[in-house]
Parts: sequence; structure tokens; C-alpha cells
Amino acid sequence: MTLHSFQLTADWPGFRNGIGEIETGNLKTQISIPSEMDGPGVGTNPDEMLLGAAATCYIITLAAMMERSKLEKQSLTMESEGIVEVEKGVTTYKRIVHKPQVVLTADASEKDLALAQKLAEKAESSCMITRAIKGNVEIELQADIRKGN
Repeated sequence: MTLHSFQLTADWPGFRNGIGEIETGNLKTQISIPSEMDGPGVGTNPDEMLLGAAATCYIITLAAMMERSKLEKQSLTMESEGIVEVEKGVTTYKRIVHKPQVVLTADASEKDLALAQKLAEKAESSCMITRAIKGNVEIELQADIRKGN
């Protein structure tokens, strides 16, 4: 068994509406509560970072699966949306919606298109971040698989 360890340092000099800083590996950024939640909206926030973790894990997992399957592509892009609910003062991360767009080569077959769809679905359940939040945050997939020109 191989274990990987990641470290993060955080500095939060203020109180609720303060601005802090985190640093980990290649990431160093300011953090605060988002303006949508009556915070200063400086830098990033936990909601965006969870969305970023889930999205990057998904797209990297999908790309790796496509590579192992020797499925040629013109492009792989994605938009993701995080839905956070605040009810009676309780904040809950409800859902993440991934909308990957896979454009295969112009000579892709129907079999290739079907494989790309299958991999898009499998990547969602294979991503370690998705597995980590399973049961707490719903993950929805809206894949757009097509042939290129």
C-alpha cells in the first residue's frame, strides 16, 4: 500500500469577515467567505475549492481512462456547478453538476462514442474526491459526447 500525504498551512488573522491565506504545494491564495454569503468575497472560498477538487479529479480521471482505452479526442472541456443551500442558518453543500464536453476525432465510430459515454459515467464514480463526498453531496453528470469536424 502506498500512502501520499499533502499539507496545507492556513493563516486567519481576523474573525468571520476577515481575509486569510492558505498555501499548499503549488497553490497559494487568499480566502474569505463569498460575497453571496455576506462575506468580503476576496480570493477563493471552501465552496469553490470543493467544486474545484471534484471537477479537477473528475476531468483528470476521465482523461486517464480515455488514454488507457486508446480513445482519441480533439478536446476535453468541462463546466461544473456547485449548489449550496442555506436554510435557517445551516449551510449545506447539496449538489455538484459536471458538464463535460468530449469531442472525439472526426473518424470516431459509434462504438467510440458509446465508449466515451461509458467512460464519462465511470469516471464520475471512480474519482477519489467523488468517493470521499459520496452520501453527503449529490454528483450529477451531464455529458456531451460528439464527433469533431
